[in-house]
Amino acid sequence: MHDTGVVNSPSPSVLDRFRLDDRVAVVTGASSGLGIAFATALAEAGADVVLGARRVEKLEAVRTTVEKLGRRAVAVRTDITRPTECRALIAAAMRAFGRVDVLVNNAGISGERPAAQETPEQFREVVDTNLNGSYWMAQAAGAVMLPGSSIVNISSVLALVTGGLPQAAYSASKAGILGLTRDLAQQWTPDKGIRVNALAPGLFTSPMTDGYGEGYLDAIMPRVLSGRIGRPEELAAALVFLASDAASYITGTTLTVDGGTHIA
Repeated sequence: MHDTGVVNSPSPSVLDRFRLDDRVAVVTGASSGLGIAFATALAEAGADVVLGARRVEKLEAVRTTVEKLGRRAVAVRTDITRPTECRALIAAAMRAFGRVDVLVNNAGISGERPAAQETPEQFREVVDTNLNGSYWMAQAAGAVMLPGSSIVNISSVLALVTGGLPQAAYSASKAGILGLTRDLAQQWTPDKGIRVNALAPGLFTSPMTDGYGEGYLDAIMPRVLSGRIGRPEELAAALVFLASDAASYITGTTLTVDGGTHIA
């Protein structure tokens, strides 16, 4: 039998496929709420993390959290509505680590206003941040990402159902994220080897849910089949899945993590 001298390494185990060791993840909106949970989970999975948000003073605390987990972190003030700042965030990642393997498009704002009263400026602000900003970040990251990289866009269950609140701009922007995800996957997975997927969270404890009016959560809870608000770490686990090689055959899809709200 001919000896080629090549030693076949064993295939990674199922659990190993969820690891992100020595990869670099960029997280926008990383200064609060789910952004902190995402950055922490990525670091726990082995990634170095580049943190972007407008409130740079809060980013420093998240950077410290990542470093305490034994990973490296960089914090950069970033307004994702400005394409130049999106490119600057990716440039900072390349200077610090020489690569970008994961982009988490998490930055976003909400707005609860009756449609008849919402001004053009208010509507545009929500869409410009949630949808346009995600596009500018994807463009910047996609220019440097290598095959095998992953983009995860954070949408919302409100892209699929109504939540009983006047949120036309928010719902429209999050529905746009789903279309953006599909089209980027169609363009970039065959051409660049970049997977593009979306998460559609339901109700999770965050500054957004803290701002809901009295009685809203009690009123909406019958639509949540799991009977409770989600925990940030539950959504973060789904994010790590989509970012990792465990989801290497998944692209252009939306993973709904909402306790069953979208079918109730």
